[in-house]
Amino acid sequence: MNALDDATLRQLFLDARTHMHWQDKPVTDEQLRRLYELAHFGPTSANLNPLRVVFVKSAAAKERLKPALFPNNVEKTMTAPVTAIVAYDLEFYEQAATLFPIRDMRTPMLAMPAERREKFALVSGTLGGAYLLLAARALGLDCGPLGGFDNAKVDEAFFAGTGWRSNFLMNLGYGDPTKLHPRLPRLSFEQAARIE
Repeated sequence: MNALDDATLRQLFLDARTHMHWQDKPVTDEQLRRLYELAHFGPTSANLNPLRVVFVKSAAAKERLKPALFPNNVEKTMTAPVTAIVAYDLEFYEQAATLFPIRDMRTPMLAMPAERREKFALVSGTLGGAYLLLAARALGLDCGPLGGFDNAKVDEAFFAGTGWRSNFLMNLGYGDPTKLHPRLPRLSFEQAARIE
């Protein structure tokens, strides 16, 4: 595998920013389908991929989402062309025979304590959400991930009667670069990492 060129690294990481203001430019259903199709190839534990996504795009769906948003996230979410509810499925093991046909993974997953299964779903689902963000950037979309919302309200409005649980939200579209704040600092390697 070859290293990516500088232009690609800039698009995915170095120049990419969290957007809060959006251009009036639509995101198509085909783009959202392609976005998921790229993201679902990212590795997860035992390939069980508990990531689930609802792309909130219609005005009616946005209105269902609005009551769950914290006040400082209402405008940026309601004006985004799409808001992805990045979720995970507590019943992910039901797809084990399809996703991991090499051996039975459903039985050992069911034998786990429920809290361990939930952690499994959350961790691998969060990885899936990160892949979704990178796939969006790779497709030329800007992202605005956020956690400022009431998970229980989102789950009731969108996932009632299912094993799906919301993890975080991610606004998607074409950001307005004229309204970006200066990039905030990051910790250095020495502050946040070590090699042993």
